Amino acid sequence: MHAPTTTANYLAILALIYAALALQVIRLRRSNGAAFDDGGNERLRSAIRAHGNFMEYVPIITLMGALLEMSGVSPLRIHLLMGALVLSRLLHPLGMYATPGSLRFVICRGGSIFLTIGLLVSSALTVLSRLPWAAVADEISDQAIATIHFLQVIHVILTL
Repeated sequence: MHAPTTTANYLAILALIYAALALQVIRLRRSNGAAFDDGGNERLRSAIRAHGNFMEYVPIITLMGALLEMSGVSPLRIHLLMGALVLSRLLHPLGMYATPGSLRFVICRGGSIFLTIGLLVSSALTVLSRLPWAAVADEISDQAIATIHFLQVIHVILTL
């Protein structure tokens, strides 16, 4: 097992994108005098959601990417996963500022959502496919048998 350096490099890029999104929210909050909400400003609402959406998806997909990298998945697959995540996270804010129903909205926002959910599902399935299911089943059955024996001992003690 090795350190997930490829994932870490992409995570650094994602951190910079996240910082830019946070700074945009701060800038819009200050210019609109909205310390705790969106103040009814549509651009601020979009910035808040772009920032929030980033935090909702990036950590879990990045964590699965790191786990896959440490488990020996090919570097190309890690680059594809993390590169697609960076792309989806760049597209999403562009779509958030587009007019709903416009081509930019559909391509950027819709495409980023489709890509992000696809990454979430595909990385989850890849992680699951790499688990040693026979060992997991053996461990579960061992734990179940131990639990039954423990309950039998408790029963004997309580009925003395």
